Amino acid sequence: MEKEDLIYLCTAIGNLSGIPIRIYQNDERIFYYALVDLPKDPMIVYQNDIWTINSHVGYYATPFFHYYGIINYKEYKIIVGPTFQLESTEHELRNLAFQADIPVKEVDRFIMAMKNIVHMPLSSVLQMLCTFNFALNREKLTLEDITIYESEQRTLDQLFADRMVDNRWDDNQPEKQEDVYTSYSVEQKLMDIISMGQTAALKDWLSTAPAIRPGILSADYLRQLKNIFIVSATLASRAAIRGGLDAKTSFSLSDVYIQQMEHLHNPDQITNLQYHMIMDYTERVERIRIGDHPTQLAIQVANYVQNHLYESITVNQLSSALYISRSRLTARFKKETGMTLTDFITKEKMKEAKRLLQFTSKSLEAISDYLAFSSQSHFSRVFKKCEKCAPGEYRRRVKLLSDDDTER
Repeated sequence: MEKEDLIYLCTAIGNLSGIPIRIYQNDERIFYYALVDLPKDPMIVYQNDIWTINSHVGYYATPFFHYYGIINYKEYKIIVGPTFQLESTEHELRNLAFQADIPVKEVDRFIMAMKNIVHMPLSSVLQMLCTFNFALNREKLTLEDITIYESEQRTLDQLFADRMVDNRWDDNQPEKQEDVYTSYSVEQKLMDIISMGQTAALKDWLSTAPAIRPGILSADYLRQLKNIFIVSATLASRAAIRGGLDAKTSFSLSDVYIQQMEHLHNPDQITNLQYHMIMDYTERVERIRIGDHPTQLAIQVANYVQNHLYESITVNQLSSALYISRSRLTARFKKETGMTLTDFITKEKMKEAKRLLQFTSKSLEAISDYLAFSSQSHFSRVFKKCEKCAPGEYRRRVKLLSDDDTER
């Protein structure tokens, strides 16, 4: 197919699907088309990972559950996306804008454009890729022929595979009462850790936890793993709700993980995704918990702050959002948590600032803008007051510690 014909075909697919599409020829972008007005292509955040996909058809799932479809044809790489089945939160889109270096004045436009991209189930994305691939490579593929590329696949350890889904049981042996008790105890411990948002405890526990012996859910081993995954997703979502995670968010997350799992055909990929899912739920709960026994009000405040962390948050905004007077809100929150609302908001912003300083190379100005400080100097003053050192000094310290650990 000639280049002009390929561009014509991609334009038609972009119009029919409502999803951005681009063509690269020998690593140089020669075509881009989108019905939405994105100030910058978010694909650049994941370009290095996407470029490793060299099969005729593949797809990439981002940490925000945005999907990119990839078709390789001769010297061309065609990339469709992002699309998604569930609507992204403003918090997630602001995070993505930050990673893509979207200027602050363009962030709202970026978020609006992302929200206007057509939502498409993963199975529909894969079917579109199969059809497109047949037109180009004359290759008849089914959905089962397409495997997911997981950036975490290289780094997720096998603890969960070894401990939580042990495939070494003998199904011909009757299940002993102590096996039932052990499995129930392990399950309850895991749910307690998720509901408490204890990510450090989860990592430690997974390294020593006894294997769970699941019931006979299917005679087929792969189907057995998938059924176990579905049960785990249900339990994890309910444990997270018990820990304060919004029910709609929790159930939607469970649906997305299950749909992603159903397209996997490798046991290691399934168990690794299961590990990732449980860690994801635990981390989300950890971000909204205040103390060991947070009240309903504290959970509501924490949820609001997490969802608006990259905006300027005021007590008046919080009181309006929670339908409670400012005076009553401030008094109750201080009584129930031992800290003022302003201190809590600042504490959460500083936690995020430290994470960004440690794990990204973004400038202090970019981090300051991202966290909605009035200026970089204001951000630096607040950071130094809370952490007893300047942001740049903190970054240097954690880098030195990281380098020391690497050398060991």
